[in-house]
Amino acid sequence: MMKVRKILSYVLVAILSSVVTMTLFGGTATQTNSKLDDITQIIETYFIGDVDRTAMEDAAATAMIGSLGDKWSYYMSAPQYALYLEQMHNAYVGIGITITPAEDGSGLLVTQVNQGGAAEEAGMKPGDVIVEIEGHSAAGMTTTQARDLVRGEEGTQVKLAVRRDGERIDLTITRKTVETPVAEAQLLKSGVGLITIYNFDDRCADETIAAIEDLTKQGAHALVFDVRGNPGGYKHELVKLLDYLLPEGVLFRSEDYTGKVTVDESDANFLDIPMAVLVDANSFSAAEFFAAAMAEYDAAVVVGQPTTGKGYFQTTFVLSDGSAIGLSVGKYTTPNGVSLANVGIKPEILVEVDEETEFEIYAGIMDPEEDPQIQAAVKELEKE
Repeated sequence: MMKVRKILSYVLVAILSSVVTMTLFGGTATQTNSKLDDITQIIETYFIGDVDRTAMEDAAATAMIGSLGDKWSYYMSAPQYALYLEQMHNAYVGIGITITPAEDGSGLLVTQVNQGGAAEEAGMKPGDVIVEIEGHSAAGMTTTQARDLVRGEEGTQVKLAVRRDGERIDLTITRKTVETPVAEAQLLKSGVGLITIYNFDDRCADETIAAIEDLTKQGAHALVFDVRGNPGGYKHELVKLLDYLLPEGVLFRSEDYTGKVTVDESDANFLDIPMAVLVDANSFSAAEFFAAAMAEYDAAVVVGQPTTGKGYFQTTFVLSDGSAIGLSVGKYTTPNGVSLANVGIKPEILVEVDEETEFEIYAGIMDPEEDPQIQAAVKELEKE
């Protein structure tokens, strides 16, 4: 009986080995192929359903980057990378409007029309409800779906129908480049200047410096920089702004994957005025290091909620099909050599907010005079 079992086990091993060998041979796998090549060939040869190779490659690339265990590295499909470039340039080709789904679901409510934009030139007004885009009903349409229909090449036209005071109005709008604001300024009742910095991408330093100079001309005796929800951006924009604000010294330290260390420094000129920086859990990267540098130079008090802590910087590698990888290739530290990785910034003045208040802040509908974090910063500056 033992001999029979032994013989059967040999036969079973032989059968299994044959199955594996035949499967690989049938899938035309060779020793020179990678595992991904093997899987692709097998799927394309034997899978009974339809194969979307682009979707398959996107999924594989996403999984490969995810396997690194680094939450700051990421993969972008070709369409995602195109949107990413728009964001980094703070510009896009469109018609220059801000929309939200209408409460009754009949279309998309136009909440803002950019001054000098294509939509304004065509006669669109805030309060219009877009009911049709390129012949497609806008009823129940998401803002993303609408964006995909409205966007296109510069100089081309898009046809929309809006409802205004119960009347349908047909508009033909010529798409053109729209620049989105990076920094916006407001003089508060207290005489404190509020500067909201949306990101540290293209034009950040120039627009922020212009906002500072505009507010000081208006008589602002102190400044609050709001980088809540700011995802960061380019190092050179951060350094240029810090150089304007801070005295002579180190501004930023970075070390790449080869071990090369780069130190950015400021000149002796600086802005001598009381300042505060607002941060929260969604202040990342350059936004965190902006707050950290201002605090380490005792140039500003940090107010708000703790940040997450990003300590790596990424380089974007564009792939042959227009997709891209953002890969962590180095680390950076504050002027004093402190890493913020998984630590972040702990505000000197902690001001928690509830979910409703947080939503209103991010939606841009919170009055600065009612914003508890802004008012906490103003109160602290008034002590100086």
